[in-house]
Amino acid sequence: MKILITGGAGFIGSAVVRLAISRGYSVVNLDALTYASSLRNVEVVAEHPNYKFVQENICDGPALLRTLKQYQPDTIMHLAAETHVDRSIDDPEKFIQTNVNGSFNMLEAARAYWQSNHCPETFRFHHISTDEVFGSLPSTPNVYFTEDTAYDPRSPYAASKASSDHLVRAWYETYGLPILITNCSNNYGPRQFPEKFIPILILNALAEKPLPIYGNGKNIRDWLYVDDHADALLCVLQKGAIGRSYNIGGQNEWTNLGLAKTLCSKLDYILPREKGSYSDLITFVPDRPGHDLRYAINSSRIKDELGWRPSITLENGLEKTVRWFLNNQDWWLHGSENGDFGQRLGIGTLF
Repeated sequence: MKILITGGAGFIGSAVVRLAISRGYSVVNLDALTYASSLRNVEVVAEHPNYKFVQENICDGPALLRTLKQYQPDTIMHLAAETHVDRSIDDPEKFIQTNVNGSFNMLEAARAYWQSNHCPETFRFHHISTDEVFGSLPSTPNVYFTEDTAYDPRSPYAASKASSDHLVRAWYETYGLPILITNCSNNYGPRQFPEKFIPILILNALAEKPLPIYGNGKNIRDWLYVDDHADALLCVLQKGAIGRSYNIGGQNEWTNLGLAKTLCSKLDYILPREKGSYSDLITFVPDRPGHDLRYAINSSRIKDELGWRPSITLENGLEKTVRWFLNNQDWWLHGSENGDFGQRLGIGTLF
């Protein structure tokens, strides 16, 4: 099977690329190489005969169709997106351009390709999305997002992804495009760009800088190790029913403060400070505007129908992640070349 993966040089996309190549798939990696993506993420497969890279932007519809006709993939996995909530608060237009308009371009290119003589009968358009489209849950245990939860996005990022989900669903209902949709919980792991919560904590701790915790630290997230997510996505691609959506969670609910303390304990064990614990660096900062209280996913559908379950606990995943960042300083130092690396985003300033 040949898969065209958009955003395949990004954090999650590159994990899918690496796993797919290891399992014998052919992969066409289409990526614009924006600030959070890097070909370093896929360098281990760069010379593989089943791997091709195409630098293109999903906002360029004609180029997308040309690529589809040239490489004739059996399926598309659409992961290219702007993903950082804080950035969406500061600059929502980029999120509309990429996540909404870009997804529209992908759908139109996919539809034209699917309706042509070039497309195999087994074609699928797999759209990868987020649980943030469902809004916020109360802190009450045993209340979870399901595939039937009504959409209630609260941030520009979540709204842009909800919009793209609705477009994908509409292209299935209106045109019959064979689609799959997945909505995942918070991803973490090696190669995550240092603007997200866990890599920021790791790198600030190594630099003896404050570890920022938004608000009171009681916001809850379900954490999904990125390699588990990649495995789930390929499972849905192989076994998922056309037109069906699947929630993917890690079964690892933690408060932000609890996660930060656990991460600090990992660092204390692996690389002790000269004095005290890394948890001494924890600092509470003003909360993000519209900060959702809790995300938690019910993954029963993918477990019961497709037989997938996560394999990495948060404790194990955090240790893997910490050790990777410690052993790959050249990778994250490269990211520091970005102009706003390490700066507080998401405070709603216009410029």
